[in-house]
Amino acid sequence: MVSRGHSSLTGTARTWISSLLIFLSLAVCSVSVQAVEYEVERQRIEQFFPGASISEPEGDYQVRTLRKGDEVLGYAFQSINVTKIPAYSGKPINMQVLLDPQGVIRDAYVLEHHEPILLIGIPEQKLHDFNAKYEGIKADQRVVVGRSSDSNAVTIDAVTGATVTVMVVNEVVMRAAHEVAVSLGLIEAGNTARPKIALVREDVYQPADWTELTGNGAIRRLHLTRGQIDEAFKGTEAEGIDEASPETADDTFIDLYVTELNPPTIGRNLLGDNQYRFLMEELKPGEHAIAVLGSGEYSFKGSGYVRGGIFDRVQLRQFGDIISFRDLDFQRLNDIYIDGAPRFSEMAIFIVREAARFDPGSPWVLELLVRRQIGPVSGMFTSFELPYQMLDEYIERPQPTADELAAIEEANRPMWVNIWYQKTFQIGVILAALGLLTVILFLQDKFTQKPHFLHWLRRGYLVFTVVFIGWYALGQLSVVNVLTFVHALFQDFRWELFLSDPVIFIIWTFTAATILLWGRGVFCGWLCPFGALQELINEAARKLKIPQYELPFAVHERLWAIKYIVLLVLFGISLESMMMAEKAAEVEPFKTAITLKFDRQWWFVTYAVFLLVINIFTRKVYCRYVCPLGAALAIPTKLRLFDWLKRRKECGDPCQLCAKECEIQAIHPDGRINANECHYCLDCQMTYHNENKCPPLVNKNKRNKRGKKAPASAELIPVVQVVEP
Repeated sequence: MVSRGHSSLTGTARTWISSLLIFLSLAVCSVSVQAVEYEVERQRIEQFFPGASISEPEGDYQVRTLRKGDEVLGYAFQSINVTKIPAYSGKPINMQVLLDPQGVIRDAYVLEHHEPILLIGIPEQKLHDFNAKYEGIKADQRVVVGRSSDSNAVTIDAVTGATVTVMVVNEVVMRAAHEVAVSLGLIEAGNTARPKIALVREDVYQPADWTELTGNGAIRRLHLTRGQIDEAFKGTEAEGIDEASPETADDTFIDLYVTELNPPTIGRNLLGDNQYRFLMEELKPGEHAIAVLGSGEYSFKGSGYVRGGIFDRVQLRQFGDIISFRDLDFQRLNDIYIDGAPRFSEMAIFIVREAARFDPGSPWVLELLVRRQIGPVSGMFTSFELPYQMLDEYIERPQPTADELAAIEEANRPMWVNIWYQKTFQIGVILAALGLLTVILFLQDKFTQKPHFLHWLRRGYLVFTVVFIGWYALGQLSVVNVLTFVHALFQDFRWELFLSDPVIFIIWTFTAATILLWGRGVFCGWLCPFGALQELINEAARKLKIPQYELPFAVHERLWAIKYIVLLVLFGISLESMMMAEKAAEVEPFKTAITLKFDRQWWFVTYAVFLLVINIFTRKVYCRYVCPLGAALAIPTKLRLFDWLKRRKECGDPCQLCAKECEIQAIHPDGRINANECHYCLDCQMTYHNENKCPPLVNKNKRNKRGKKAPASAELIPVVQVVEP
């Protein structure tokens, strides 16, 4: 008893020690991974902002501020902290995005993804090359992958074979950049696309005094006291410098007014007719005059202004753009002639040039920068905003054109809807092809009575499946799709994930429907590009009289189990790591032979070619014994509602013709068709209806012929009459 207790205690201690070691190993690995990820982030930041110091993550979006001394160079953040849009794998892509202070993207770099096409398939460098195209794009611009009817949108070419992935990347980059830029005040919220520039109505004029124009918002005011300025510098190095005493805290620091002079009701009333006319004659088309009027102890022009320099105390901001003023943009305003106006210590007119693309009909902000000296040559700024919005009665907005309305509609659509619009040609062709296949399946008894026609129709359809569905539309289904769907059912199911690739979605929907009606064979025999490629190659080999080899049925039947084992192994791996399952799913040669058209590393190509070479001698070996997708589709085949393939009582006993002719050995020796293995080629049905080939039909016809001949023979038999004596 003691010995067993000691042994049990030792086993328990070993278990605890092993668990502790595993935990420590995982912790070390986690720290190492995080360190590597941060090193990648730091290297990208150093590449685009050399010498920048990196702050700790701050705010809801965990944004790092990049500085050089007191100057802010830019901002860095991870997209996963802003938006978690699932990509084709069902998991979000995490990117580091770098913004400059103007809200312009400097870098967008993928830190983590789980996309199967990129894990083992398309070189990841292609994704990085795609991301590099975002450099220089502003966060409030509209970016479209592929074509767009919006002439103002920035278009970026997709990565062939990974269209859905890069469209998700585009959504991640632009949505995250916009959210963060808005939160930092780099761009205006809601202005992802600029409206058409409004025009000032020159025919609208009403006499008005100062009270009326300030009362209706045509002239806006910003009044700051010395106490408010002190409050703004609290917590900074400038706190306590030149602070107001309690008695002077309510004194005016600056009393600032701003307005736009182009509307006649404002400009003529404020400047007088002559001065207004001279000003408008000087302005070029698209230029606007802004009046700034101020009083108080603080000058909005500043004493440090020098000729050729920039006014460093006032600037405009619209759509996230900063509009600064130089000496050539400045006009001295000596007097105003409106009734009721207060006296001002300084007045100025600033010209917004045409290049700024200023929109008088959209909101804009006058920023007043207040500076405090904190050293012999250094100072600190804080800004105050004076928002301005032109009255609707002074402007008119050009109506959007049909193209612009279409672009607006396109911008407001969900991403998956835009993908469907972009693939309308592929969708139309595939729907037509699936419609034809549906007709063939429903009228199979009629088609199978014309074997020569059906053989050529099927060959043509298989060529279409390989070339169009596979190589052009990239509609090759995969067991990865099955695993993703199963995981989505138990985690975070969203239709948008599956709708993001219309070709795959349509084929999956059709496959699900046909499984319930006919079984897995419709997909495997008609719609699988790799299966179609194998079948065409094998048929060519048969035409060339290349010998064909088949396994004994008993061995063949047991090899069916391999694909189910492969499926179970992949599913088990996916429970632990979907990324590992996606890599293990390379047991499918689909990505190599179909999606990437053999443009891969030599070992993947060798594997795919090896399977195709075997297929020359034995039809569809991979499909019969290895394919996990076929196994996954065979499981729900048990639920099919109808049995469309006809059999006779003689099938299997004694007739074995169909079983011998079935090129994938889906017919048991007893004549029963195994729907889990059948590829629905309809060869057995062509034999079923062939009166010159199907043995039961041949025998029946012979009997019928003998039956028709029997009465004629009876007439030739002499009748013997027996007469009794």
